[in-house]
Amino acid sequence: MARGGPRLDHGRRRELGLSFQDGGKHYQQVRPGYPADSARWLVPSAARDALDVGAGTGKFTELLLGLGLSVTAVDPSADMLRQLAEHYPAATAVLGTAEATGLPDEAFDVVTVAQAWHWCDALRASTELARVLRQRGTLGLVWNQLDTSVPWVHRLSRIMHAGDVYKPGHRPLIGPEFEGLEEHVTHWQDSVTTADLMELTKSRSYYLRAGEATRAKVLANLDWYLHDHLGHGPDEALELPYLTLSWRAVRA
Repeated sequence: MARGGPRLDHGRRRELGLSFQDGGKHYQQVRPGYPADSARWLVPSAARDALDVGAGTGKFTELLLGLGLSVTAVDPSADMLRQLAEHYPAATAVLGTAEATGLPDEAFDVVTVAQAWHWCDALRASTELARVLRQRGTLGLVWNQLDTSVPWVHRLSRIMHAGDVYKPGHRPLIGPEFEGLEEHVTHWQDSVTTADLMELTKSRSYYLRAGEATRAKVLANLDWYLHDHLGHGPDEALELPYLTLSWRAVRA
């Protein structure tokens, strides 16, 4: 069993997670996707049926479909799933959670949870996802994180209250239903403008749950940092460094 990620009690986890119930269209427009390398590493070559849990608007669902898998996408937000169904109609969209998918036993070869495991009750979710996985099925956990080893990105993450700073050695908590946890790191860059970064900040849970005064302060600090301190123009293309952290484990 491994531990890592944000230390949130159930109430705080639920409060922050609820900030994503609405705003699916904005999330789809401003959040980055994932490198194809992360999905190729996670998905066994013989897999046919995939479940994407906490799928949101389908950022990782897209990669699973691209691998030729039959994909079921589960999320607790109907607003997010509407965006997913619009952009990725080949996937089957289902309202549900990692702790209660409502799906049949042993129906999937691989289950993925991208950018969402920290909102889950890890032990309850492990039990549920092991139930819907076939024997020796794969659980894949994925996070995009800003590459804060780059100094300007480290300061950017603090201003944005990104909350996704890479901590070497930290690993996600999973239940005893899984074994053989392995990690894979992909370094990549997302091409963005400073306007994109302002919108990305507005999609973060910290911003979504903050009051108007706090929101205004965050955006003012970000505007100063990007345009005055770093000297970027509003339409200038920037290469924003990311790490995609992927873990896989097998149903025991």
